[in-house]
Formats: sequence, C-alpha cells, structure tokens
Amino acid sequence: MEIDSASISSCSKENQMIYQEWFSFADSDSDGRITGTDAIKFFSMSNLPRPDLKQVWAIADNKRQGYLGLKEFITAMQLVSLAQAGRVITQDLLHSEVDLENLKPPQMEGLDALLAKKKRAHKPSDPDLNGSSQLQASPTASWFTSKSSKKVPMSSVTSIIDGLKRLYLQKLKPLEVTYRFNDFVSPLLTNSDFDAKPMVMLLGQYSTGKTTFIKHLLKNSYPGAHIGPEPTTDRFVVVMSGPDERSIPGNTVAVQADMPYSGLTTFGTAFLSKFECSQMPHPLLEHITFVDTPGVLSGEKQRTQRAYDFTGVTSWFAAKCDLILLLFDPHKLDVSDEFKRVISSLRGHDDKIRVVLNKADQVDTQQLMRVYGALMWSLGKVLNTPEVMRVYIGSFNDKPVNEAAVGPIGKELFEKEQEDLLSDLKDVPKKACDRRINEFVKRARAAKIHSYIISHLRKEMPAMMGKAKTQQRLIDNLEEEFAKVQREYHLPPGDFPNVDHFREVLSGYSIDKFERLKPKMIQAIDDMLGYDIPELLKNFRNPYD
Repeated sequence: MEIDSASISSCSKENQMIYQEWFSFADSDSDGRITGTDAIKFFSMSNLPRPDLKQVWAIADNKRQGYLGLKEFITAMQLVSLAQAGRVITQDLLHSEVDLENLKPPQMEGLDALLAKKKRAHKPSDPDLNGSSQLQASPTASWFTSKSSKKVPMSSVTSIIDGLKRLYLQKLKPLEVTYRFNDFVSPLLTNSDFDAKPMVMLLGQYSTGKTTFIKHLLKNSYPGAHIGPEPTTDRFVVVMSGPDERSIPGNTVAVQADMPYSGLTTFGTAFLSKFECSQMPHPLLEHITFVDTPGVLSGEKQRTQRAYDFTGVTSWFAAKCDLILLLFDPHKLDVSDEFKRVISSLRGHDDKIRVVLNKADQVDTQQLMRVYGALMWSLGKVLNTPEVMRVYIGSFNDKPVNEAAVGPIGKELFEKEQEDLLSDLKDVPKKACDRRINEFVKRARAAKIHSYIISHLRKEMPAMMGKAKTQQRLIDNLEEEFAKVQREYHLPPGDFPNVDHFREVLSGYSIDKFERLKPKMIQAIDDMLGYDIPELLKNFRNPYD
C-alpha cells in the first residue's frame, strides 16, 4: 500500500536543490511552511490562470493543513510544470505515466532576478542558500511549557493545527483545569497530541490476523511482532516510523514529550509493562501509525487475570485513533463478554469503526454466505445502532487467495473488498486534519457539559451543616441530577458522560471544593465554537477560493 509520497522520491537531485532554493525564498518567515499568502505571491510568477492554481493547491495540500511543507511544495511545482506544458490538472496526474525524474522545473517569470537580488543581500555563507530549509521542530512546543501561553500572538499561527493549539491554551484548557475535566474524562492535551500522525487501531479476538494484517500492509514484519495460532500478541504495540528498527518499552514511551502517549501513565505500571513502541523506517509509517492490540479472549477468567483496565485502555486509544478495525474470522464469530465491553467502550466513535471478516477464503462460498449472516446477527446484538455496519470481506495476508475454496467469483469479490478497505486507509492521512477539528469540537462540548454538571452539584451543597449527607445523596441520585442539568441548559442527553464512571470518580472528591459556574469561561467556549474555529478554517482554506 502506497500513499502519495511519490513526487519527491521521483524528483531528480538537481531539481530537488532548485526547489529547495525556491522554497526558502517563498517561505517569507523561514518557519518551513508556505502559507496561502506566500503561495499567492510565488505561484503568480507561473502566469497560470487562477482555476489551475486553485487545483494545484488542492492537490498539493491534500491533508488540508492550510500550508505546504517542502514535499507538498515540490508536488505543487511539478503540477505547475505539467500545467504549463498543456496537461489538464487532476488528482491522478502525478500517478499517471509522467516521467517525473526528467520533468523540468516550471517557468517562473522574474524569479531568477529576485533570487539573485536575495543572494547579493545575504552573505555567501548564509545557510538558507544551501537548501537546508527543512520543516523545523514545531515552534509551538514552547507554547505548552511557557507561562505566557495565554499571550500567543495570532501572527505565530501558520496552520489549522497551530490555531487549534492556540484556542486550546487560551480558552479550553482553563475551563478543563478549573472543573477537573482531566480527572473525570480525558487527560490535558499536550503539543504532541496535536502533532501526532493519524492512528489506526486493530481489535479482535486472538488469531483473527491483526498482526498479519499490519505485516501485509507494510510488506514486512515489524520489530517484536509474533504471529501464531495461539494468543501471541500479549501487549499493546504502537507501530510507528523511526530512523532504525527497534522496540521501546512502555515506561520510556510514556515519558517522551514528542510522543502522544503520556496520558497512558494513568493506567499504571502494570499496563505500561504490557505496552511498547515498535519503530522502523517505512514510507507508509510516515503517514499512519498502527496500534496492534492483545487478542480479546473469551471467559470471565481471562478478564480477571489482566492486571490493568483493558477496556479503559482501548477506550483511550479509540479517542485518539482515526480508524478502528474490528477483525473477525469465520471460526471466531462469537462476541465474548470482554469483547462486548470493548465494543461498548467505543461509544461515540461509531464513525471510526470498520468491521473486517478476515481469512474468508478458509470456507467455501455457501458457508461464507452463512458466516456473513451470523456475523451481522452477532454485531446487531452488540452495536446498538439502526444502521448496518460496513463489513469488508477478504483474506488480508501475503498468501494467494485459496481459489479452490471460494472459486473465481469469490476471488474477484475479495480483490474488490481489499481495494475498498485500502482506499479507506489511504484516506486516513487526507482526513487527519478534519478529524482533529472534529475531535477538538467534541472535546470542547464535553468539557462544557462537564462544567455545567460540576457547578450544578456545587450549587446543591449546603453552606454549613450536612455536607457529607448531601454529597452522598447527590452521588446516589446522579441520574436525576444529570436530568436537571439537561433541562436547565437544554442539552442533548446523548452528550452526557457515563453515569457509573462519573459516580466512581466523583466519590473521591469533596463536591464543596469544586468551583461555581463561571459564565465568562462558558462564553469563551461558545465564542470559540461559533466564531473562532470557523474563522480559523476560513483563514487557512484554499487561498484561491
């Protein structure tokens, strides 16, 4: 499986140096990003019509980040060159039979004179002229450590993700800290949570082919991978890009500031000893991170033997992931108690779930039809939605399809299903920025409802006598208190947290120590959702719109 990274690898070294110099020139603030304003100035030298330049930007910025890095800039320049040669610009143009290796850079009117002028203005030893303008380490990392994070200027925001970071620090984080949202729902966000690559998590019972599925996509085994008919993967493994092949223990991963896994420390050392990060250099892993999970086993005994909260961990990863694959095989269609709890913990992330019926070539066509019906019946008992889940059927491994069992029609079906699933996976990096916005808005709404609940409970507490009795009554009748909050503020009941979990956490606090409602903070969240985020998206949309 390949994701659009062909343009830079297919570009000749000579042209890469030229594009590097152009990129340094176009990047007015030398932050390794070309924003819409920079692009309009630079791309105008190509003399292409506005509709063509709009299409160039849309294809180059296919992740909709609101800026072009060096790779995206090279893609844009190649498209401009092809457009000048009379080619129609389409999404598939760079993947058609174009000789990118020998494609000449585009004609940019007046650029040579501007470059010569810049060289005269700089000393010969200036590093910018040596083509070293790579995307630097995110300057926004200091925002999360600086005490003056509330004073981040708008001018330092050069992408949609930067804008979300700024809004989080200035408006959402103060509300979360005030009402202890991090203790009840989700840990506070860090810089690495915003910058993390999109994640795909695989869930399923043992030996349904989760690790083999990742191996199939990577065309290679990752460090520490174990494959076998018995329960082999006994830990959560994050498979991500790295300079060399190695495995990093969970405790080390959880304290690394540049990795988005610090929130896992809440599950304790028992979990972290069953968690590791597997790094390897791979073009696919530059765009997607995979999360391989232990097989969900049947029976109450298996659940009680786990030294950590398995369901809680999967729920934590589900909130961070962009896609969740539930794997079944024809011989393991039963949904065990633990698997049912795991699927229930994915509530609120239904749009991310895809079901995969793997190893489907182990049965013939007639049996496959019955297996498919049985799987849909099992899922209908667990997923409480009126819609039918999309189920991909196939055999996702490196062996050829068992045509003797499934026949030519089955083979054709598997190939089409595999193409559909792979196109779904290819869309993950493109939709990553939209997903970040979606999750951010979801978090803001959850934090707002949480603050209403906490402040309501605080208001119900007496000033002097009987605090302990009142607290116990409020905790016991939490469903009624939720209903009161819902009626008072006209909130949708589906957005409220799980009552049992909330009650469990609340019992460890003194309600009278909580803050009362602060209308200014709530208004700041309303302004953020109603004005700031739409304005941010407007500022970093296609500059030619």
